[in-house]
Amino acid sequence: MIFLELFYTFFVIGLFGFGGGYGMLSLIQGEVVHHWHWMTTSQFTDIVAISQMTPGPIGINSATYCGYAAVHNAGYGNFLSVMGSVTATFALVLPSLILMILISRMFMKYMKHPVVQSVFTGLRPAVVGLLGAATLLLMTPENFSTPSVNPWQFWISCFLFVATFVGTKFMKINPIRMILYAGFAGLLLLY
Repeated sequence: MIFLELFYTFFVIGLFGFGGGYGMLSLIQGEVVHHWHWMTTSQFTDIVAISQMTPGPIGINSATYCGYAAVHNAGYGNFLSVMGSVTATFALVLPSLILMILISRMFMKYMKHPVVQSVFTGLRPAVVGLLGAATLLLMTPENFSTPSVNPWQFWISCFLFVATFVGTKFMKINPIRMILYAGFAGLLLLY
């Protein structure tokens, strides 16, 4: 039963996940953490961190890890957990594959048409909103702590967030380098 739920959930996410992997993160978290309770927010945050560090698109990596964790947390063994990864990944990619096959020729023909341009103009704000939602969903007390619980962790986390933003946006430091710098700084400062 969990495999059907996984397939349906990630198929729908793949169908409506405009904006790429980062845009999908808020949808994935809403389903796997809040709707199905397959994992905790902390586990999902770890999955996002691992998905960012491993090669490949973050949405697909997240689906792969979430599929594994969902089946594993449901009490199944490693083989079935791997099948959960395969199911979630395939379901996430399937809508895009089908849509790309169906519309690739038509899109090239009508790409400059005003209606098509209007659709893409309308999708841009939605993509920005999904990316913003993904950012806000990851800014939780589990990731940043709170000033009353652990002020040191809270302020260091805020500093690393701002430093990473400034480093990538304004100083044009490679995001991979920033991930490594932030990880190293987190290890030194938080433990």
